Amino acid sequence: MEVYDGLLNNNKLWHIFRSKHLPTFFKSLIKTFSMTQKSILWLTAVFFLGLTACKKDKEDDSTASKTKVEIRLTDDPCDCQQVNIDLKEIQVKLSGDTSQWVTLTTVAGIYDLLQFQDIDTTIATGNLPLDTLQEVRLILGTENTVMVDSVIYDLQTPSAQSSGLKVKIGKHLGTTLNSFVLDFDAAESVKLNGGGKYMLDPVIKLQ
Repeated sequence: MEVYDGLLNNNKLWHIFRSKHLPTFFKSLIKTFSMTQKSILWLTAVFFLGLTACKKDKEDDSTASKTKVEIRLTDDPCDCQQVNIDLKEIQVKLSGDTSQWVTLTTVAGIYDLLQFQDIDTTIATGNLPLDTLQEVRLILGTENTVMVDSVIYDLQTPSAQSSGLKVKIGKHLGTTLNSFVLDFDAAESVKLNGGGKYMLDPVIKLQ
């Protein structure tokens, strides 16, 4: 009991219980406690303070293990009047899990690549583990077109709806914002085949 008494008399928590800031009723009530009751009160308070500290440490660890990533899109000049891609999803693959693709929060829609010459726009964001970003892929829909001489043509995109348009990255993610700009070379990517159809053979570089 003498050990507990020493802890209680020296501990800041107990000094708060005995301070002038407490109402007279509570100070009088605490004085009626036996030394055993005071010890139990002090140990209970320390226990709950410890739980709160552990919870905060876990939350801090969870936050520290993630980093912000954004994917941006730009384009080189092209003789076409429009090159429209139907973007559905942006997915990424990390070195820690080579079999899984992670879908980012994607700004889906129809993008005229020629609108992004000399500028770029954010098309996807997400929080990823601190790892090496191996690949990015663009999953396209079926509404892909090209305008040549004021005429709209279907733009064929083989495998773009399933396996996607893939871009090698190979960059380790840092703790601050990781921004990757994909330069979509429309002039090199749009081809007219022998059957008179326009094909998308994507040439995409990382700036």
